[in-house]
Amino acid sequence: MPEMFKAAEILKTAIRIEENGIVFYREMIKRFKEKTLDDIFNFLADEDGRHRKIFEEMLSQSEQYEMVDSYPGEYEAYLHAFADEHVFSKEKTGRLMAKKVKDAKEAIQFGIEVELDSINYYQEIKRFIPDYQKDTIEKIIGEERSHFLKLSDIKKTLK
Repeated sequence: MPEMFKAAEILKTAIRIEENGIVFYREMIKRFKEKTLDDIFNFLADEDGRHRKIFEEMLSQSEQYEMVDSYPGEYEAYLHAFADEHVFSKEKTGRLMAKKVKDAKEAIQFGIEVELDSINYYQEIKRFIPDYQKDTIEKIIGEERSHFLKLSDIKKTLK
């Protein structure tokens, strides 16, 4: 299969996905004023922040691969749009989705769905990167699985 992506590109997208998650959970903190929910959503936003830092560290250690832009910032804009449209889709962007969520359980369910979408995305995209970079993507998948499990456990505690 042709090599279409480098791990650095995937990491940039992963960072954007985590940033979208932070925005969503911070919006949920504003929306649900209960102490218990405040703690849960702070935890989840912090987890996405932790994931973002892990991905940034991985990016700093990965092979740098720069696409040639037709204009300054073109490729970075593409990566951001890709994350927004395909994993954390336009309909599901943090602020917009936060307005649509009816209750905490629905917010947690949305988080679960985003994690599953992310895992599926990384599993699929892994086919298009060189073999020597696949371990980096596996680490991302592991982080997302961990977050999915945490969200699933939290959902069980909500009524």
